[in-house]
Amino acid sequence: MKHWLMKTEPDAFSIDTLKQKKVAPWDGVRNYQARNFMRDMAVGDRVLFYHSNAKPSGVAGLAVVARTAYPDHTSWDSRSDHFDPGSTPEKPRWYMVDVKYVSTFTRLLPLEELRGIPELSGMILFARSRLSVQPVEPHHYEFMVKIADG
Repeated sequence: MKHWLMKTEPDAFSIDTLKQKKVAPWDGVRNYQARNFMRDMAVGDRVLFYHSNAKPSGVAGLAVVARTAYPDHTSWDSRSDHFDPGSTPEKPRWYMVDVKYVSTFTRLLPLEELRGIPELSGMILFARSRLSVQPVEPHHYEFMVKIADG
C-alpha cells in the first residue's frame, strides 16, 4: 500500500463534495509527473486530501484510491476546462483515478503549521508546492492522521 497527497481547490472540489459523492473521479490533472504518480496508484492506497489555494491551505481529510488510472475523458472534450487537443481516445495523454471518501479531519491541518513540525521534514509538499499529486512516506501519513485526531 502506498500513501499520497492530492491537492484540490475547495471552491472547485472540496472534501465535503467528496463526502457527498462518496466516490468521484480525480480528473483534470495536467502535469506529467502528477499523471505518472496517478498511474502508480493501486486500489486501497491511502490519500491525504489537501485543500490548496485556500485561506488557509492544508490537509482536510482522508480518502482512498477506489479505481486505478484510466484515461481522463475530459482531455478530449472540447467543452471542458481540461481539454487538450493533443489527447485523444485512441492515444490518451492524461489519466485519472477514482477516490473514495474516508473522513474529514476535525480541524484542517494548515500548511504553515505542518512546515514547522520536525517529524514532517522532507515531505515533497514543502519542496514542490505546485505538484498536485505526490507520494507521501508512510510515517508522514501516520503522523498527520495522529495530529488530526488530536
